[in-house]
Amino acid sequence: MTMTRNWSGTLTYSTTDVVVPRSVADLQEAVAGTARIRALGTRHSFSDVADGLGVHLSTEALPLDLVVAADRRTATVGSGSTYGAVARALEAEGLALANMGSLPHISVGGAVATGTHGSGVRLQSLSASVAALEVVGPDGTIRTIRRGEAGFGGSVVSLGALGVVVRVTLDVEPTYRMRQDTYVTLPWSSVDAHLVDVLSAGTSVSLFHEFDDSVREVLVKSRVAEGADDVGVPDELLGASRAPVDEHTEVTGDSHTPMDGSVGPWLDRLPHFRLDATPSHGSELQSEHFVALDDGAAALHALRALGADLRPHLHTCETRAVAGDDAWLSPTPVDSLAIAFTWRKHPVEVAGLVERVEEVLRPFGSRPHWGKLSSLAPEVVVARYPRFGSFADLVGEVDPGGKFVGPFLERLLAAAR
Repeated sequence: MTMTRNWSGTLTYSTTDVVVPRSVADLQEAVAGTARIRALGTRHSFSDVADGLGVHLSTEALPLDLVVAADRRTATVGSGSTYGAVARALEAEGLALANMGSLPHISVGGAVATGTHGSGVRLQSLSASVAALEVVGPDGTIRTIRRGEAGFGGSVVSLGALGVVVRVTLDVEPTYRMRQDTYVTLPWSSVDAHLVDVLSAGTSVSLFHEFDDSVREVLVKSRVAEGADDVGVPDELLGASRAPVDEHTEVTGDSHTPMDGSVGPWLDRLPHFRLDATPSHGSELQSEHFVALDDGAAALHALRALGADLRPHLHTCETRAVAGDDAWLSPTPVDSLAIAFTWRKHPVEVAGLVERVEEVLRPFGSRPHWGKLSSLAPEVVVARYPRFGSFADLVGEVDPGGKFVGPFLERLLAAAR
């Protein structure tokens, strides 16, 4: 896959002019000397959020260059580094992240800029762990913006509109251990009546289903307390049975982290996929829709009416909780349910189904993931973000010439005027 297309090969970018600086100094020079530029990370977005009409600048070759703060509460890394690479570097220092996405192969900078998340009723989006950003502005100079400073709320989930992020400072903590267990055949009645209880069964919980007779699998990741040998795990979860250790389920396989109940390091249990494996060949499309957690059971119940139409075009739907945060463009401003569709690569059919899904979710005020497919008009999306006007003002202040604004952002900014 070349850098002229996204990871799945489903989106061809508007430019073939790509620069790949290997140092921050080279990146600054490239930004200063270019009229229009957009940053690329690992190109895992299915929407055109990263597309641009001028030059694309890949951050993948920037060095990781881990710097741990003296108090060991934060660590700074290169923005193009993947979460997997960062996890390895932190583990070598006896440190850890509180949360990761299911896929450790995505870049830190790209993930936080688009509001990407993991799972957990008490775990916020990945952007909430950002303590500071170092950003190259239109003239090539670097500015640092820190948590608590004016404009920080609009600068982390920024869709790349405020410059090229080159370094990210993340909250870290001492290393810890986890285990993963899979439960099978959860009745929908348990979801209808006890959704939050199901999603609270571990540190991180994911439901996998295709909107048919039951939830096929519940993946429960549990932290093991320091000094403990293990954590107690029940054999049943609200009608779902714990799968035998040797049972191969849909989410197991050579590319997945161990789900046999064994205890291991956080970085080998918290993501779904192993750090050293390629989980997919991109034979998919993705959409994701966020509703308030309080509305989650009702939203899933409404979507089940579409099940027969969805299943022929659906690999699976992963449903997770995300704790709310205060970023201006966060899709999860309150405790939320993330309903993530991994579709078969049937673009025509999927486009129509995404529209139908969003129509069913309209009464719940759903927000789409910035980096995934959506049928919603820009003015509808903007209306669901009360601080979008403040974000537009910040873009005008930081980048008055529009150097970093691509087509996706232009549509949103036009809708906000």
